[in-house]
Parts: sequence; structure tokens; C-alpha cells
Amino acid sequence: MNTLFAKLLLPATALTGMAAQVQAQRTAAAGRPNILFIMCDDHAMQAISAYGSALSQLAPTPNIDRLAQRGMLFRNCFVENSLSAPSRACLVTGLYSHQNGQRQLAEGIDTTRQFFTELLQAAGYQTGLVGKWHLMCEPKGFDYYHVLDDQGKYYNPTFCSTGHYKQYRQEHGYATTLITQHAIGFLDRRDKSRPFCLMVHHKAPHRNWMPDTKNIGRYDKVRFPLPATFFDDYATRGTAARTQKMSVIDDMEMIQDLKVPELLDTSSVESMASYSALAGELSRLDRQQRAAYDKYYLPRNRRFMEARLEGRELAEWKYQNYVRDYMAVIASVDESVGQLLDYLEAHNLDKNTIVVYTSDQGFYLGEHGWFDKRFMYEESMHTPLIVACPGRVKAGVECTDLVQNVDFAPTFLSLAGVQKPAQMTGRSLEPLFGGNRPKDWRESLYYHYYDYPTFHLVRKHDGVRTARYKLIHFYGKGGEQGARENKYQTMPGTRENRVYNYLRQANYFTSDTAAVDYYELYDLKADPHELDNIYGKPETMGVFKALKRLLDGYRKTLKVDEY
Repeated sequence: MNTLFAKLLLPATALTGMAAQVQAQRTAAAGRPNILFIMCDDHAMQAISAYGSALSQLAPTPNIDRLAQRGMLFRNCFVENSLSAPSRACLVTGLYSHQNGQRQLAEGIDTTRQFFTELLQAAGYQTGLVGKWHLMCEPKGFDYYHVLDDQGKYYNPTFCSTGHYKQYRQEHGYATTLITQHAIGFLDRRDKSRPFCLMVHHKAPHRNWMPDTKNIGRYDKVRFPLPATFFDDYATRGTAARTQKMSVIDDMEMIQDLKVPELLDTSSVESMASYSALAGELSRLDRQQRAAYDKYYLPRNRRFMEARLEGRELAEWKYQNYVRDYMAVIASVDESVGQLLDYLEAHNLDKNTIVVYTSDQGFYLGEHGWFDKRFMYEESMHTPLIVACPGRVKAGVECTDLVQNVDFAPTFLSLAGVQKPAQMTGRSLEPLFGGNRPKDWRESLYYHYYDYPTFHLVRKHDGVRTARYKLIHFYGKGGEQGARENKYQTMPGTRENRVYNYLRQANYFTSDTAAVDYYELYDLKADPHELDNIYGKPETMGVFKALKRLLDGYRKTLKVDEY
């Protein structure tokens, strides 16, 4: 009887112990700051008016600026790999791409790696994720998630939620608005006895830049300044800059990107594919949404067709209409930031919530004649970062120290009082929040881009950046031969393989493209636009050797297995 009683009592004792452990975690978490992390997809620094660009002054972002005024604006935040999924993998793991497995856009992330959200959960935090996830695994370490299907759609998108992974359901509305509503829903329903970490990941302003119907045509009368490097001839740079396919003039799709279906050429496979992509987007609109869309784009396109633009005039028309749509998409993001800040203030959460605003990487808004990202050049490696919290982050100041997206996970753990795992590569930004630079802060950063051959044909490269100099090493086989160097592109059944085969059939790249193995070197102080590659000049040999030693040191220390 005593033995039986002991067996019956054991589960109750265990449950009591578990309950006590959970309560202890919550008690320990009490008083720690909440974390609100807002991340956009492809939001360029030059499209945030707090950073002061001429372009952004014509389309200001008052709510993001409001966050900057009450917090710290980072001038030198960079990514390790300027591509969506790899950047997101760096964020959740605090590891470089070769360490977390996500080197390319689709397959790759090593789900055995610990996500920082798992550690926050264990420390008593209530964790949530809404919006774009874009990693090929179920979100882990989250008490609640409500995420878009893959890249997500702007109009009437589909989401799946906690416990129903990949069971997508369509919702009516605009993606940015819906994501904000779900974020506020999480905040309304949260366990108020626990601190929270909420990650708000917007689809916007990812290609193909579809504004909310209320913002369509918002900047129609605005003429944005043409970037000084828009007609760059890449005279001093290697083949990578000249063989890319991310030119606004040559590669931006008139139908899908610039929304001119009137240019459909039924004899062209590419034109038909572009038309199909746009038609698929527009088929999601209801009657009222479509009427608002047509009200602006139909007369605009009629004027364009009648003008028969060529040469420079056509190039500038593409640029203006690209940026007008892009900035109209940003207007919704800025409104969302304002709504979230208002919510925190209205519910007395603003005093103990760390608010972070960033992007998964930078983006080209016509600089060097480009759109998209990928390169180690400044516009894509550079990403915005603003952090605010009264009493914890010095307000209204700028930080110019070198920081990177692998630092975000260690920062959140540090704020929560959680020990950073030894294998986590990044370091906490918390020592910078007081406005002073620690003596042991880093002097350089490592970058590595792997996703070739695929869309945009940016060649593989790695490199180092210091406060003044940048050394880039481009490498790898060309065209179809380059795919054999990758894990998934030649593996049947993978998404990487499907994309690769589609591009092959479309003659997107050729098998005789030459291999590359060369360096570029830039003095960012003398040449901030990176127009003058000074590699190979006798007077810069000392700088090159020093940076090459630094690059080799990163490769050895980080155990980089490809370069």
C-alpha cells in the first residue's frame, strides 16, 4: 500500500515541482524589459528620414524618426549576408551563414541550432512572432506565431498560426495593416505577469512594391533625386559588377515590377511570365481594391504608352516610378510603427520596453543603377538600426561603432539576463547603449554572400570592412558550373533545384561564364560611393596586405569552409 501510494504521489509531486519551476522563472523574469523587435524586408537606410538622405526628405518617415528621437540611431549597422533568409537565420541564431547552414535563399537552416527565442522562453519570457518568417522550418521558441506563406502577398495574404503550421488561411486586407493588427492582438492577449518578446516582421517593402490602396499614387507628383551613381559604368571594378542582373534600366521588369501590363508580348516567354506574375497579384484584389488600383495605374500607363520614351528619359521614368511605389509601401510601415508606439504608451509599456527597428538588409534605390541587394557594397551590406528604451538606451544620440545582425540575438539575451551560449558568434550591443564605446569593441566585420547562380547573378564573395577600408574577394565557377559548388541547386526536389532548372530553361545564365578569383579594395573615406577600386596600386599594397591578413584571420577563426 505504501509503495502504491508513493507511485500515485510521484506525478503530483513532479507537477508541483514543475509549477514551482515555472513560477520561479516568471519571478526571475519580472522587472526585465519587454522586447519589441520590428523588422522590414529590404528597407534601405536612405528611405528613412532620420538618416537624412535627400530622397527621404521628400517622403519622410515621422514615426520611425520619433523612435530615433527617443533612442539611439546606429550609423554603422551591417549584415553578414545580404539576402533575406540567410539574414533572418543570422538573427535568430546569432551565427554566421556557414555556421547556421542558411547560405542561400531557400533550404539550409540547421534546426538543431538553438534560437535565442528558446532561451528567452526558458527564462520566463512570453514570445511571439507575426508577419514574415521565410525560413523553411516551423518557428521555434515562440508561444505564439502568425506568419505569412513564404514571401507573403501584399493584398489579402494567407497566414498560418500556432499549432497549424503550413495550414494557410487567407485574410482580407493589406499585409502591413494585418501584421500590425496581429501584433496588437498578441499584446492584448499576453500574460501580463510575464515580460514579452514580440517580433513584428513586415513583408514590406519587398519586391514588387505594391502600396496599400489608400497610398497608391501618394508620391505621383514627387520627383525624387536621381542617385549620383545611377549611370555608373563600373570602370574600375571587376566582372561581378558588370554581369549582374539587377539593373533598373535593363533588368527591372516593366510588367511585373513597374506594373505596365500593356507591354505584354505574347511571343516572349519572359514577358508572359512577368504578365502572369502581375495578374496573379491583382487577382487577389476584391472589386473595391481593384478599382483603387486601376484608378491610378491605368491613366498613368496610358500616358506612358503615348509618350514612347527612350534612352535616358525611359531610364528616369523607370527610376521615378520604382521609387514612388517603394516609398508608398514605406508609408504604411511608418504608420504601423506609430500605431505600435502609441499602443505601448497607452498601456504604460513604453517605459520598460526595448523597441528595435531594423531591416533584414539594405537595398539599392538606384545607386549604381541597381535595385535589389546581395553585394557587399555599402547600400546592401548597410542596414538601418534604431534602438530605444527610456533609462536603458541613451536618447537622441547616434552610434558610429561597427555592429552586425549576428549581434541581435546576444543583445536580447543580455537584456533578459540570460547567459549567451558559448557557440553564439555575435556579441551584445548593450555596452553601447550608454553612448560610450567599450575599449574592446570590434574594429572590423566579416561578410559572405553565397547565392550564385540564381536570380540577379551576383557572384559569390566574402570580405572585411573596417571603419575606413573594405576588401572584397569575388570567387567561384561561372554559370551552370557554379551550381555544382552548392549543396541544394543540383539536388532534385529542393526549391533551389527548381529555381535553378527554371532559370536554365529561360537561358538566364550560360555554361561558359568564366570562373572568377579577384579582389576589390575601397577607401570609404576618400570614396564613399565605392567607384574607385584601388586594388593593385603600389601605394595601397600595404593596406591590402593588412586587410588580407584580417580576412584570412576571420576565415581561420570562424572556420569558413568556402572562399
